[in-house]
Amino acid sequence: MAVYFFYGDEDYNIELELNKMRSELNPDFLSMSYQVLDNPDYQTLIQYLRTPPMMFGDTLIIINAESYFLGNRNVFDDSEIDDIEDAIKNNTDGLNIVFVVKLPRDEGKKLDSRRKLYKILSKTNMKEFPTFKAYKTAEISAWIKSHGNSKDIIFKDDAIDLLIEHIGNNLRQYDAEMDKLKLLAYPEKTITKKMVEEICISNQDLFSFTELIMKGDKDKALLEFKKLLDKKHPLELLSAIQTMLRKWIILKVKSSLGNAELSKIVGMHEFAVKQTLQKLRNTQVSELVKLKENLFEAEYKIKSAESVDMISEVECAIIR
Repeated sequence: MAVYFFYGDEDYNIELELNKMRSELNPDFLSMSYQVLDNPDYQTLIQYLRTPPMMFGDTLIIINAESYFLGNRNVFDDSEIDDIEDAIKNNTDGLNIVFVVKLPRDEGKKLDSRRKLYKILSKTNMKEFPTFKAYKTAEISAWIKSHGNSKDIIFKDDAIDLLIEHIGNNLRQYDAEMDKLKLLAYPEKTITKKMVEEICISNQDLFSFTELIMKGDKDKALLEFKKLLDKKHPLELLSAIQTMLRKWIILKVKSSLGNAELSKIVGMHEFAVKQTLQKLRNTQVSELVKLKENLFEAEYKIKSAESVDMISEVECAIIR
């Protein structure tokens, strides 16, 4: 029926598009009509490209094809490429093939357009899924509204502004927060700024907590930690803090690049980058790294069941 080529470094939007296509298949025959292949060799690939149509509806085959493009050599020889091109051109009705290449996020990698397979797939339904730039808030805002509609919720403009300020361009995190906000708003459908403030941990909350640790005021830091636990599970909190610390370490190490370039690297608004650097001016990179290591160790112990008391484990990591 159709051949598609999806690529880009925003893997979450790629997943949304693939899930949408999968939802259109007959659910009663999904085990036979839906297949995912990871970088198949020539024989396997050509077999699936020539799969005969099914009697019970469309078939969807996802081909994760990173090794076809990101390696240093061509995976297929010329005769194999010719066979692949012929199979794609003569794709049968009822058979949907999607080649997918998820590029590493924030590394600026591009596909080699000189490769024969790229030239073949560029003639199909090709679509790029790039990461939203953190400073292009209008694009992120439009995505939030659209994704919110898919979950049957509506966002007030100031609620969107606050979400963007806290989350930046992390679409997967927006999705997780939307699920919580939908439950909070039920039976209503409108998400307000107050709801966002109530359920989402802000960067300022995390900053205040970490700043107290850096100042050595660990008693107040532990009290702040307990307040944060009212909003998040300990593991969620650990993840959020470690993500923030990773960004802070990058900002400190690469501060000479300038705010605009740093904004692109860490996915924060340029103004937020400037504010963060000002607040971190008296903080050493080694302190941030040590705290991140302590929290990572705590997370490992919790997930591996070495620790039975999650909260105490995190508290110990804070005061070490």
